[in-house]
Amino acid sequence: MQTTDVIRWLMLLGIPVLCLIMYRFILRVFFGLVIVPEDKIGLVTKKYVLMGKQELPAGRILATEGEAGFQAQTLAPGVYFWMWFWQYDVKFQSFTVIPTGKIGLVLARDGAELQPGAILARRVDCDAFQNAEAFLKNGGQKGRQTAIMTPGSYRVNTYIFEIEITDMVNVPDNAVGIVTTMEGKAIENGQIAGKIIEGHRNFQDADAFLEKGGYKGLQEQVILSGSYFMNPWFAKVEMRTMTEIPISHVGVVISYVGNEGEDLSGTDFKHGNIVGKNYKGVWAEPLGPGKYPINTYIMKVEYVPTTNLVLNWASARSEAHQLDKNLSTITVRSKDGFTFNLDVAQIIHIPASEAPKVIARFGNMSNLVTQVLEPTIGNYFRNSAQDAEVIDFLKSRKERQESAKMHIGRVLEQYNVFGVDTLIGDIVPPESLMKTLTDRKIAEEQKVTYDTQMRAQETRQALEKETAIAEIQKDIVKADQGVLIAERIADASVKKATGDANSVRLQANAEADRMKLLASGEAEKVRVLAKAEAERTELTARAEAEKISLTGNAEAEKILAIGKSSAESYKLAVEAMGGNNFTQLKVMEAIGEQHIKIMPDILIGGGGDGSNGPISGLLGLKLLEQLGEKNNTQTPKE
Repeated sequence: MQTTDVIRWLMLLGIPVLCLIMYRFILRVFFGLVIVPEDKIGLVTKKYVLMGKQELPAGRILATEGEAGFQAQTLAPGVYFWMWFWQYDVKFQSFTVIPTGKIGLVLARDGAELQPGAILARRVDCDAFQNAEAFLKNGGQKGRQTAIMTPGSYRVNTYIFEIEITDMVNVPDNAVGIVTTMEGKAIENGQIAGKIIEGHRNFQDADAFLEKGGYKGLQEQVILSGSYFMNPWFAKVEMRTMTEIPISHVGVVISYVGNEGEDLSGTDFKHGNIVGKNYKGVWAEPLGPGKYPINTYIMKVEYVPTTNLVLNWASARSEAHQLDKNLSTITVRSKDGFTFNLDVAQIIHIPASEAPKVIARFGNMSNLVTQVLEPTIGNYFRNSAQDAEVIDFLKSRKERQESAKMHIGRVLEQYNVFGVDTLIGDIVPPESLMKTLTDRKIAEEQKVTYDTQMRAQETRQALEKETAIAEIQKDIVKADQGVLIAERIADASVKKATGDANSVRLQANAEADRMKLLASGEAEKVRVLAKAEAERTELTARAEAEKISLTGNAEAEKILAIGKSSAESYKLAVEAMGGNNFTQLKVMEAIGEQHIKIMPDILIGGGGDGSNGPISGLLGLKLLEQLGEKNNTQTPKE
């Protein structure tokens, strides 16, 4: 292939390619073509004007009538002709996107001047700031705008509008939003917050708020939990926890805003006005238990317990409500000059219907305690103690407690408070006095102890006496049984001797018969010898039996005589000495035989009645001597 052919083919292929490459430039040059992409807008700057108005009005930066400069009208996505490059400069700008959960705050660089005293420009019809030309022609003002841009995509001319993206206002659960506006009328004299304005969708429509006469500054109206398209240039929101009134309490509302209301407290109450709801002052109807969206800048809620309330005048004890945290043990002085401390507990009750009057009178519960309860109870017990001595005060505690309850109850009724009870706790008398009382009580108890011990010793002596008598009775019974046993032993000995004699006799007869049979051959000699032997044996057995019989009879008679003698002796001794004296004698004999020493070696005493005291003493001494002689000199026979 020749070189000319190659060049020809290159020209045929290159011209279309070059045309494709240069078509935009060619179209832009020859037809003024501008293509705006789908996700862009065209910001137009006009370099000069061939015919017509040349300059912008004074103070303006955007052209709306074809003047040279930044153009208010933008180019939406699409194709545009006759936008010659030597006359127009087109800059592509991305859409303005407001994300979800955000809002767009708009600052206008061009427009009319703000009215004197205004800080925000009012809303005008301009298609959410997408039509800058309409904004300027409809009287849009330069500066910060009241209107905002909600989430979405917008074709905004950034030559005139500057967009600032910020968060929506979110009020969490169990909270309340307190609103302060930056724009509006001045608050009326005598008021601290702007009155409630309807129809602005919780401050989301700033223009509606201002058109209806909204006030600048703190607002009475609050916003509840939720998300709001609120312009932070227009309103600031402060989060506060909802006011919670616990169970067994009521909330008395003190309002600092509102009109002056009619006094509902009655002619007898002269300590402030009680007004109806939504009026300035103390509301007659308290709030019950629950949660309330209270604006704490314009209202105050005082909690009043409706159950029994206990207050302690004690340094070491305080209730959970802490109303008695500054109360301490009461120090009093008695009539006899002693200083001592006592703890007191006061139980009060405030009905719900009386709670507003209590707050109107005192302002809060703490003032009720410090201004009424503390001086009333303290002075009562100080005065009461001065009328009695310490001991009398301690003894009459119950009566003084009842008296205090009645007196303090009458005083509290004057302040719309019901006194349930007054209780006296620990009483701490002076230490010196307590020592004296303690010593006295110990002495009294010791006396009772000594008396008890003395009675115990007397009882023990009587017991020992009866024990001794019982021991003597045992000896008497033993002696009687000894006599009976001796008699039985004697009878047994006699019978044994008789038996033995019979046995010997039988044996002798048997032996004689045997000898007779065996010695049949020994005729005369053996017979004589046997007979002699039999007679001798018989005599021997008889003598032995007689001996045993006599010995047994003699021993039995001896035992019987001794027993009868002892019994006769006891009987005579009892008749001669008397039962008690004889018993004492036997006790002493038993003690002497056992060598028991229970008293000093010499002790002679008489009876308490004085009748036979000396005789009993001498008798006791004589008995001791006899017992000593008896133990030292016993007869051989015994």
